[in-house]
Amino acid sequence: MTPNIPDNTTAGVPAAAAAPHITVEGFDSPIPEIIDLDSPRDGVPLVIETQSGLERCAAAIAAGTGPAGVDAERASGFRYGQRAFLVQIRREGAGTWLIDPEPFENLDIINDALRGVEWILHAASQDLPCLSELGMWPDKLFDTELAARLAGLPRVGLAAVIEQLLGFGLAKEHSAADWSTRPLPEPWLRYAALDVEVLSELREELIELLQADGKLEYAEQEFAAILQAGIAPPRVDPWRKTSGLHQIRDRRQLAAVRELWLERDSLAQKRDVAPGRLIPDSALVAAAKAMPATVPQLLTTKGFHGRAAQREAPRWLRCIAAARALEELPPLHLPTNAPPPPRVWADRDPEAAARLATARPLLQEKADELKLPLENLLTPDYLRRVAWRPPAEVSTGSVAAELRALGAREWQVELTAPLIAGAFLNPQPLPPKEPKLVPAAGAQ
Repeated sequence: MTPNIPDNTTAGVPAAAAAPHITVEGFDSPIPEIIDLDSPRDGVPLVIETQSGLERCAAAIAAGTGPAGVDAERASGFRYGQRAFLVQIRREGAGTWLIDPEPFENLDIINDALRGVEWILHAASQDLPCLSELGMWPDKLFDTELAARLAGLPRVGLAAVIEQLLGFGLAKEHSAADWSTRPLPEPWLRYAALDVEVLSELREELIELLQADGKLEYAEQEFAAILQAGIAPPRVDPWRKTSGLHQIRDRRQLAAVRELWLERDSLAQKRDVAPGRLIPDSALVAAAKAMPATVPQLLTTKGFHGRAAQREAPRWLRCIAAARALEELPPLHLPTNAPPPPRVWADRDPEAAARLATARPLLQEKADELKLPLENLLTPDYLRRVAWRPPAEVSTGSVAAELRALGAREWQVELTAPLIAGAFLNPQPLPPKEPKLVPAAGAQ
């Protein structure tokens, strides 16, 4: 199956069907010779930024047929948060539309136009949160990145999957651009339109691959699970995700990181700039470890730097002073029901370590047999949790119930529960520990 791009389009892209076939390393299905996809078949669309334009867009999309390719561009690393600064939609009979969400309160009208329509996204978990902020949420989903993983493709980035299955070369040089830029440069708009140009054709190819291997039902369950899960709730104590926080071993220093992080986040939100563009995480940790008492001490602290390091130095110093004066300090670690790192299992619970060590190779063998990544066969955390705290009575049924409770999809349960139960009932003994060598007396 090849994309329906005729020779006489404005893109000037020849039909791929006539191209000689080659083979992608690690993937045994023939694909067309690579042809650069450098311009949309219908030309670069104008950006919709008025209410009347948005209404025309909604009407056209509603009148289209088949699934709709959807994408969003953010300004990660430039602006505060992860909101969308451009939304791209392509549907058969409607063409490609580029929407600037900034002038609008929401995109409810576009969501209504897509009621009952399957959305095609690549790596949906990245785009669904920002689309949800605009009032957009699909009734049905096809995730081409996840489908590519389940199909066993060796590379699953959008450009790589398009190249492997459709034979088109898709440039990604603007993926990390500041999409809050206005007006958006024409080359960026061309890039954005191309991101949804062949999603429908890509979906068809992936469906064929999945059907051939009996995995289409796996994919459908995965897509449904994404929609059912919705958007994750806000993280508790998000400041604890500060990069380098593991270096902090003192609760007062930890309080300083918290105060600095919260102040930086508030300032970043007010200025609509990515927090790391004010001062990076490493600077927060450096300042907290040093706990300086004056601005000169702060500015000479090794590792303390950033665009707002000197200009906002009094602000950062006030945070450190506030942490120094606190009576109630945050705990170094939050309570968790997660099992400890597997590297310590042999010492803390040898039986659990044996269960994990026996089950993991069996799952890897099954994943290899199915030609899909182990983490897609079963979330590694699920295996660790059930191995650390197995059912009181181990059986395929009891293990299956535990996996379902953790969130495993039915296809995963059916494939892995028998293997895990068998491993738990007959765990292989752990290899004996190598004795630690003690230097002889007087040895240098």
